[in-house]
Amino acid sequence: MLRRLLVVLLTGALACLVALAPGPVGASTPVLDPDPPGANDWSCRPSAQRPVPVVLVHGTFGDRSYGWERMSTALTDAGWCVWSLEYGQQGTQDVTLSAVELRAYVRRVLRATGAAKVSLVGHSQGGLLARYYVARLGGARVVDDVVSLAATHHGSTFPLVGSGVSCPACRQQAAGSTFLRDLNAGDETPGRVSWTQVTTRYDEVVLPHTSGLLAPGPRTTNVTVQDLCAGDLSEHLLLPSSDVAIGVALDALGRRGPARLAGLGC
Repeated sequence: MLRRLLVVLLTGALACLVALAPGPVGASTPVLDPDPPGANDWSCRPSAQRPVPVVLVHGTFGDRSYGWERMSTALTDAGWCVWSLEYGQQGTQDVTLSAVELRAYVRRVLRATGAAKVSLVGHSQGGLLARYYVARLGGARVVDDVVSLAATHHGSTFPLVGSGVSCPACRQQAAGSTFLRDLNAGDETPGRVSWTQVTTRYDEVVLPHTSGLLAPGPRTTNVTVQDLCAGDLSEHLLLPSSDVAIGVALDALGRRGPARLAGLGC
């Protein structure tokens, strides 16, 4: 019953947000929300223990604040410098254009901090966007870790995603889209980047939830939160706030290579 209600609410929200999508592609969206706790402090300098700054990348219809409160707090409390960007008309424009915005933002973070690399934590489209940036726009040279949460790496069969009333980025995230066929035709985990993918069995937007996993490899960890904690009821929108997902992200960012998951759970 809860899942049906969430689907109804998300469907209505999607239709409303598409109807209200502002301006032409590339236009800026007014920022109405504050920064996530501890994030976007441009005076922050990475420490020797935490030398790689972290950039949070929101999903479709998201913004720099929504859903990142607990993740940002956990990361900053653990000593990371954290940034969170807004991109692409709240993530609705063409993914390739949003990836250019992400590249520019990463360059700004690197200049401000003097760091050699960043790590990216992306939710939903944010995980896909991070991978496109790494694969196609030179991100492999400057990205240490990608942690994706309920990402649309292989698309979704959610009915409205590929419909004519949805946004450009929505249609690109539909299962079988030309965009995804092209991106997934080669190496799914390019470069020397460490890849950690987290999904939830209760995902009602990315269908099936296993679309958020990537091809196995020595630099890749795939995990579903319920395999670590059967009682975790986080669905798509709540996954970035899940204690288990946050624990996986901290594990991945705090070591060489992807998350190892040892000792993680409820």
